[in-house]
Amino acid sequence: MDLDLRKLRYFVAVAEHRHFGRAAERLFIAQPVLSRQIRAFERELGCALFVRTTRSVELTAAGERLHEEAPGILAAVDAAVSRVHDADRGVRRLVIAFSPGLYVSEAIVAFTASHPEMEIGLVPSRWWEGDAPLRDGRAQVGYLRRPFDSSGLRTIPIGREPRVACVPVRHRLARRQELLSADLEGEPVLDAQRRRTSSVEEKFELIAAGHGIALVPLSVARAYPRPDLVHLPVTDAEPVETCLVALKERRDQPLLDFLRIAAGALRGPGQEN
Repeated sequence: MDLDLRKLRYFVAVAEHRHFGRAAERLFIAQPVLSRQIRAFERELGCALFVRTTRSVELTAAGERLHEEAPGILAAVDAAVSRVHDADRGVRRLVIAFSPGLYVSEAIVAFTASHPEMEIGLVPSRWWEGDAPLRDGRAQVGYLRRPFDSSGLRTIPIGREPRVACVPVRHRLARRQELLSADLEGEPVLDAQRRRTSSVEEKFELIAAGHGIALVPLSVARAYPRPDLVHLPVTDAEPVETCLVALKERRDQPLLDFLRIAAGALRGPGQEN
């Protein structure tokens, strides 16, 4: 079947709002029109996406999976359209994905000094996406943290950073100077298996509200400081490796030049290599 992208965008709006009326307002269409489009989309897919009651709208198992897949599908389509427009205008562009808390500006400055003809695009990679922006075509190169699927990827290690426990200021451990992993036993940990959040900000908001704790890279804690959260070193936690990453099949010269230049620029004195 051919996937109707307009209906997919409608689905995403309802899935995010869990309410047809609010989704219709966001989409600037009438609610009955939205309801008909979603029903037609379900018929085309051959499965129910929502469980509707008079009080709530919830995702089915199929709907949950589509909600996970949809952002990548839509982003990949948008990226492809952008590349078509670039080709039409004769623009040469290198798009870089980067994980939360990682800064790639020094590498960009160094690269554009020798490649002023290249335009740079940036794609923030959500904390649970890993290498997805490279696989779906949104970016040609990534400055990412492990873990990710390294098959088919050219990977250049940049450094390692410690992980810290992020807890509310009222938490029983908040006054400690440092922790061991054993200190966190029995604590609800917000991770991709327990609860996938759409952003670091949402994750930290849930932690501050008492919905759990999280182990995060130190650079993430520093990039998103909050007065209602405490970040404590976990001395026996495995550090996180940061890497430059690109598809092995990509061998265009500007990309290879960026990998070489960025590796030198990002391996600063503060990095453990």
